[in-house]
Amino acid sequence: MIASPWILIAASAISLLSSLTATRWLCSDQAARRGPMDHPNARSLHVRPVPRTGGLALLLGLVIPLLALGLWEPIAPELLWLGGALLMVAGVSFLDDLGEVPAAGRLVVHLLAAVLVLLAGMGWSHLDLPGTRIFWSIWITVPATLLYLVWMINLYNFMDGMDGLAAGMAVFGFSAFGILGLIGGEPQFALVAFCVAGAAAGFGILNFPPASIFLGDVGSSSLGLLAAGLSLWGVQLALFPIWTAWLAFSPFIVDATWTLLARAWRRERIWEPHRSHHYQRLVLSGWTHRRTLLRAYVLMAASAACAVASPRLAEREQWMLIVAWAVIYLLIHLRVRSSVPGSALDRP
Repeated sequence: MIASPWILIAASAISLLSSLTATRWLCSDQAARRGPMDHPNARSLHVRPVPRTGGLALLLGLVIPLLALGLWEPIAPELLWLGGALLMVAGVSFLDDLGEVPAAGRLVVHLLAAVLVLLAGMGWSHLDLPGTRIFWSIWITVPATLLYLVWMINLYNFMDGMDGLAAGMAVFGFSAFGILGLIGGEPQFALVAFCVAGAAAGFGILNFPPASIFLGDVGSSSLGLLAAGLSLWGVQLALFPIWTAWLAFSPFIVDATWTLLARAWRRERIWEPHRSHHYQRLVLSGWTHRRTLLRAYVLMAASAACAVASPRLAEREQWMLIVAWAVIYLLIHLRVRSSVPGSALDRP
């Protein structure tokens, strides 16, 4: 029954409308006074206090159709385990939004959530490259899975620093997952992915610059977990190789990973706030938020479209696609690097 396209469309629409309705309420003065606010500082790209409770609306938009799905047909065990992990990550992230949860405490919860995904049988046990499949032992599978999940949780949080950026990445990335699920004959996987995309779109309407509300850690960390969890689930279902999932979310993965490695190379304190991400550099160079965001959307749409096409390409074409995107990101990096001198990034 779930294979009906009307069910998928209805579930996505419910996610979008539920998220939008909840986001509108959280933007109201009554709700804003009761919730955490994001106050601007020297490192911020916004200039006035903004509610950071939007992640709650996004999660509500995701949960409502999935609860209805549970009444309609049996839920895949992987989804139940992933739901438990999501509850843990969202819970500790919301507490962090309300106050200040120690970094060690957040890390422990992130690791425990990653363990749940591992126990669900969604361990990262091999690496698929065009024409090659490399299997590794359990001694590599466990730490690789934990590291991947924890990094994606925090990566998404790191990249949530500009109006509309994180929501847009979720819309494009999870839509790509949904289409791949449909092509691969896994409608329940597709429904979950489309519901995440729909919920992100509903929130994103009010998060478009100038944003009326932010995701907060509860939203960004949850999206990071879902991106990693669905990528591993998709690999388990043989819908796509892991590099296809990375391509779908590559605008975030490349930026965050490159920035972290570059800051570590310069012996900077990588856990402290900064303005070194590519989108931050562009804004500092004089680009408006909307111009930066719309260019980012083009990049996200292109990478998502290529990710959808990639599993059905010939081996040689897949390698050409990987090399082409490597060149694209190198050119983007060089262009952005020339926009703002590195010495200007730490100025208040």
